[in-house]
Amino acid sequence: MERNAHINKLGFGFLRLPETDGEPDWRAVDEMTDAYLAGGGQWFDTCYTYLNGRSEQAIRRCVTERYARESFRLVEKLPGYLCRTYEDCRRYFREEQRRCGTDFFDIFMLHWLNRENYEIAERVDEFRFLREVKQGGCAGRIGFSWHDSASLLDDVLSRHPEVDVVLMQINYLDWESAGIESRKCYETAVKHGKSVFVMEPVKGGTLAKLPPEAERILRALAPERTPSDWALRFVQSLPGVEVCLSGMNRVEQVRENLAPFPPLTEAETEALRQVAEVLRKGGGVPCTGCRYCVSHCPQHIAIPDIFAMFNELQRWPEEDWKIRPVYEQTVKSGARASDCIACRSCEGHCPQHIPISEWMRRAARTLES
Repeated sequence: MERNAHINKLGFGFLRLPETDGEPDWRAVDEMTDAYLAGGGQWFDTCYTYLNGRSEQAIRRCVTERYARESFRLVEKLPGYLCRTYEDCRRYFREEQRRCGTDFFDIFMLHWLNRENYEIAERVDEFRFLREVKQGGCAGRIGFSWHDSASLLDDVLSRHPEVDVVLMQINYLDWESAGIESRKCYETAVKHGKSVFVMEPVKGGTLAKLPPEAERILRALAPERTPSDWALRFVQSLPGVEVCLSGMNRVEQVRENLAPFPPLTEAETEALRQVAEVLRKGGGVPCTGCRYCVSHCPQHIAIPDIFAMFNELQRWPEEDWKIRPVYEQTVKSGARASDCIACRSCEGHCPQHIPISEWMRRAARTLES
């Protein structure tokens, strides 16, 4: 851990923007953007598939059309898993430039690389396209976002030393996870000399609201710090981490997350290990709310929303009188958890490798009993 100075490496991920009637709340996003840049932030992150394209639209409308291009930095990702030919790469890239309102991306990545999507990338020669974009002056650096094992990551980086940046999921709950392998993936990227960008530092909000037993451990050390503070400090204290991306949806959240953090001490790192142990014992679905599963559900079930309510009921069963009516209202005009047909189409698109259909059965028993 770095010890010498206060730090803040916050990047603004345009994935969980506030919405009104299915559209980004433009006034709120403008306010958040202004607060982020005024507070010293630089990095914005988007992707072709985020919010069904509305994320890139928000980048153009709230950032590139309102601020000089040299005043901020932008991360964009190619949906390589949708590409079937090399020309598809060019077509999606041109559309991303148009959507974002810029010809230049500070970092351009392949999105959502796992074993299956890596095979597509190699077949279509997408790494050559990354090099082409960089050599053509349309990107400053190139990389990919990672959702697989550390051993495969080691192989990919050995085959493609031209990559500058790896974006990966890191937080203190997943640090020793056998499924996510946060620590192992981080150490692999550092070994190869790559800059590390972090996603899901608060695990989709899971680490922002802790159960009482876990929160007591942290309050004993620093009662003034929020659970989100602790999660962000863990990631930003790691050497080699350049940017910590956070999906934010309130201007107060932006201002709070921009506060410079002192790096973690050994005692604080141990406290977070204890908190992670409490959370793992507490169970619940490790869903981050990315919503990649939703568009692949033939029943159109609001999977992340149902899992969020299920987790709340697991942690705070005394509040079932509040949670159950919210569930009934949520599914009133859509499918219920019990409507899951266990086709598992969603599971192949889950970055967390969650056995969604199994958890959906449990959610149905809990929320609909």
